Amino acid sequence: MNELIFRGKDLFRPSWSNLVPLLAVLTLQLVFGGMKLGALSTLWLVLGTLVLGGAGFAVGWRSWSRVGADGVTVCWGIGRGRTYPWQDIRWVDVRETKGNGMTSHAARIFLTDGRRRSLPGLQTSAIYPAADFGVNFQQVVNWWEYSTHATQRIRPEKQFRDRLTPTVVGLVLGLVLVAVGFVVVFLQQL
Repeated sequence: MNELIFRGKDLFRPSWSNLVPLLAVLTLQLVFGGMKLGALSTLWLVLGTLVLGGAGFAVGWRSWSRVGADGVTVCWGIGRGRTYPWQDIRWVDVRETKGNGMTSHAARIFLTDGRRRSLPGLQTSAIYPAADFGVNFQQVVNWWEYSTHATQRIRPEKQFRDRLTPTVVGLVLGLVLVAVGFVVVFLQQL
């Protein structure tokens, strides 16, 4: 079988529709920052946003996964990546994440020590659709089944973190922040 490589730069193609939220944030920073913070603070705020946004995009652009005879190599855009040999991989599946009316899918591997690793470049979503995601995922599964014995393939039990979605985490975090805010206000009035 041929070695498979999934690269972030093949998946994450910049477009104007993806830059609109960044432009909206920068516009809001310029307008409200100029009114409340002053010119120098607003400049630092905008530069910080551009640096963080650019760094995040660069890391995503440089990320990649390689599947071959030695196992699965995962690189998140920094360094050479880490290879997980086939004997350390217990399960391969797709994580589905729903939020804001959109669904995204990402291939991931489960390791013998209980850790999970998503495969950069082997993802699909409404913003970055990958028409061949199913075919590519099946090729990874074929490599895994070819390289491991059936007794090594153990489906992990669902854990609490499998039930957590970004929406649930955001809701719980919002409730905690509101509760802390009420406690702070209550303590200040004493």
